Amino acid sequence: MLLRHIHLGLTQYTAASRLQQNLVSAFLAHKANPTLNPAPQPTVLTAEFHPVYTCGRREVGAVSEAQKAFLTEQTPWGRAEFHEALRGGQTTFHGPGQLIAYPILDLKTHGLTPRCYIHALESAVIGTCAHYGVSTTRTENPGVWANNDEKICAVGVHLRRNITSHGVGLNVSTELGWFKRIVGCGLEGKGATSLEREGVEGVGVEQVGVEFVRQLSKGMSGFEGIERVDSLSGIDDNG
Repeated sequence: MLLRHIHLGLTQYTAASRLQQNLVSAFLAHKANPTLNPAPQPTVLTAEFHPVYTCGRREVGAVSEAQKAFLTEQTPWGRAEFHEALRGGQTTFHGPGQLIAYPILDLKTHGLTPRCYIHALESAVIGTCAHYGVSTTRTENPGVWANNDEKICAVGVHLRRNITSHGVGLNVSTELGWFKRIVGCGLEGKGATSLEREGVEGVGVEQVGVEFVRQLSKGMSGFEGIERVDSLSGIDDNG
């Protein structure tokens, strides 16, 4: 089985979400009727987003209009959108210079529990950072951390009938000022860092995405290799 990698480049959060939902729907349709609907190919979407704050499912409907207005006002780095998401976790930021990776696959196929899947995502991030000479770790708080006080990668997923969506946001060269406008993932007194701030120079988001997908495929059972897809032509609503 090949793990398909689609890199979307710099795009809107809503555009990536639509493609992600199409791929999830194809998996769910296959589960509902395997005879009529062929098994989709497991896929990782990678991208970097135009500035956007998203909240997790626990905060859906709970973010005040005043807070939304604050998050979407003009800043020295531009203006961000705000969207609610089905992923776990709380409010975080996504923007240029950050690798977004959304794996869409069936955990049953790979013999993983949800907890083991989160561990696999974190391990892929830790391996990716190590590839660029940056030591990172897990702590008692969610995500991947460069130290006890600075997070380098947020992790938030959604599962429906063991089909995964959403994933990780790894700071490559992100403007870290965006994170100072929120209490990142609800953790008071914690900050954000990036590969660039940790001393990695001249590495682009797409390049880091390739390494992340390699690390993920290496750390999960069932994959014989990676299929890179640089065009969305031929990838319809059925995945």
